[in-house]
Amino acid sequence: MRQPAPQRCDGIASRSPEHSPSRDPGRQSGRPGRARGDGDVPYPPFEMYVSEGSKEITGVDYDLGQAIGARLGIRFEFTGQRFDGLLPAVQAGNFDAVMSAMTDKKERQQAVDLVDYINAGPGWLVEKGNPENIKVLTDVCGKSVSVQTGTNHQRLLDQRQEQCRQQGKPAITVLAFTKDSEAQLALRAGKVSADLLDEVTAAYVAGTADNGVTFDTVVGKEAVGPTSASPIGIGVSKAVPGLTESIRDALQSLMDDGSHLKILDAYHVPNIAIPSATINGALD
Repeated sequence: MRQPAPQRCDGIASRSPEHSPSRDPGRQSGRPGRARGDGDVPYPPFEMYVSEGSKEITGVDYDLGQAIGARLGIRFEFTGQRFDGLLPAVQAGNFDAVMSAMTDKKERQQAVDLVDYINAGPGWLVEKGNPENIKVLTDVCGKSVSVQTGTNHQRLLDQRQEQCRQQGKPAITVLAFTKDSEAQLALRAGKVSADLLDEVTAAYVAGTADNGVTFDTVVGKEAVGPTSASPIGIGVSKAVPGLTESIRDALQSLMDDGSHLKILDAYHVPNIAIPSATINGALD
C-alpha cells in the first residue's frame, strides 16, 4: 500500500509572556515556553513528524528553532496550525513567532516582521516520468494543477494566468487545498497534472514518497516562470519589543559558526543557505 509523504506540523514557536526573550534573551527561563495551536500539514523537509503516527516533530525549521532558542536561553516549542491561519494566530497574540517555510513578502510584513534564514524557489511535483511533458510554464495552460491555500505559490499561479492569456491558451484550473498532502493526493489520483510547491519540498517528496517511484520534479525558471529572489523568513510578532532583533542576532550567530549550514546539510539542502540574517528582506 502506498503511503503519503511524512506529515508536517506547521511550526509555531511560542513562549510564556513571563519569559520573553526581549526581557532577558540571554538568561535561561525558569520553565519551558508554551505553544498553542492545532492542525498539521505535511511539508518536509521543513517540518514533519518523525514517523507515521508519531507526535514527535523534526525538520529544518524545528531543528533551527531549537538552536535559536538555545542561543537565547529559552525553549522553542512547536505546535500545528493550518498555513493560512499562521499569521492571524500571531496577530491575535496566540503565538510569538512562526517558522513554516514562509516566503518573505511585503504584504506579510504588515502582519509580522520576517527574519530571513534561507532562500528557495518554487517547483512542480509531477507523476513519475512527467507524462504530461511539463517543460515550460505554458505547458500547464488548460490543465488542472494543485496548490496549498494561502501560500505564495497560489499567488504565483494567479499571476501565471496572464501568460496563458497572452499566448491564446486556455486558463490553468487551480485546485487549492488547505494541506499540501491533499494537493499531493490529487496528483496521485490523476485529478491534477502537477502540484506547485517549494522546489526543496518537491525534491524531498519525489525522493522519499514510495521509495521514489511515484513522483518527479520539474524545476527552473522556464518551468515555473519568473520569480523574485525574496527569501524565506521566520515570522515574528511586532507586539514583543526586541524579539525580532533577538532572533536575528541568534540566527546570525548560528550562521557565523556553521551551525545553520550543519542543520541544512543534515536534511540534504545546504544549497538554500544564505550568508546573513536580514529583517524584512522581501523584494516584492
